[in-house]
Amino acid sequence: MTLLNKALTIAGSDTSGGAGMEADLKTMEELGVFGMTALTCIVTMHPTTWEHSVYPLPMDLIEKQLVTAIEGVGINAMKTGMIGSPDLVELVAETIDKYELKNVVIDPVMVCKGCDLILAPDAAAAIKKLLLPRCDIITPNTVEAAYLADMAEVKTVEQIKEAAQKIVAAGAKSVVIKGGERLSDKAAIDIFYDGQEFVEMAEPKIYPSYNHGAGCTFSAAITAGLANGLTMKDAVLQAKAFVTAALKHGFAINNIVGCTNHTAYKKYGA
Repeated sequence: MTLLNKALTIAGSDTSGGAGMEADLKTMEELGVFGMTALTCIVTMHPTTWEHSVYPLPMDLIEKQLVTAIEGVGINAMKTGMIGSPDLVELVAETIDKYELKNVVIDPVMVCKGCDLILAPDAAAAIKKLLLPRCDIITPNTVEAAYLADMAEVKTVEQIKEAAQKIVAAGAKSVVIKGGERLSDKAAIDIFYDGQEFVEMAEPKIYPSYNHGAGCTFSAAITAGLANGLTMKDAVLQAKAFVTAALKHGFAINNIVGCTNHTAYKKYGA
C-alpha cells in the first residue's frame, strides 16, 4: 500500500475552480500529496460581471475542520490562503502553536490581481503580527511585500531584495517575493531569500496570461514539496517550475477569466 504525504490548506473555496482551495488541492494531487482543507469562506461570482461575493464560514466550523485534519489524520505541511479577519488569523496562529506545526507556508492574500490596495487592513495587520513570525516561508507579491517590510513601494529587483531582508529580520524563516506583472521587466522574476542567500528565478513573461489562481498554485506547490521532504530552496524551485508550466498552458474558462492549468507540469514538463 502506498502512503502519501499529507498537507492542509486553510483557504477559501473559489466556486469557479481556478483559485483558493480548489487550486491548492489540484496542485497537491499533481505533486503526489494527499490534500485536506479547512474552508474559511465560499466565494461566488456573478455570471456576467464576475463580481465576487464572499461568504465567511463560522469560526467554530473552521476550528472543527482544523481538528479533523490535524488530529484526525495528521499533516506533513500546511498553507494558508484567504483568512479575512483578525479572529481567524488568531485561530490559525493558536493552531500552529498548539500542534507545533512544521512546514508552515503563509500566502498572505492581502491584495487581488489588478489592485494595489490592502483589501482587509485589520486582517493584514494580524497576519503581519501573528503569522509572519510563525511561518517557515511567506509568499507575498510586491504590494504585500512592501506592506510586510514597511516600505513605500517594491518595484525593482533591488527593492525586492531589500524587502526580503526586512521580512526575514521581522521573523519569517524565509520568503519568496513574486515580481509578477507589477515588476517592469520582460521576465517574471521571483526572489527567494532564507537569511543567507538570494535565489533569483526568472522566466519570460507569458502572453496571453491566463493567471487566475497562480499565487495559490505557487504556494500550494511549495507546501507539497515540503510535505514530500524537499528542502525549502528545492520546494520553491519546483513550485516555480510548476506554476510556469501551468501558466504556459493556461486556458480561458469563460469570456471573462482564464486559469492556470494544474495538469501541465506532469503532462508537458517544466
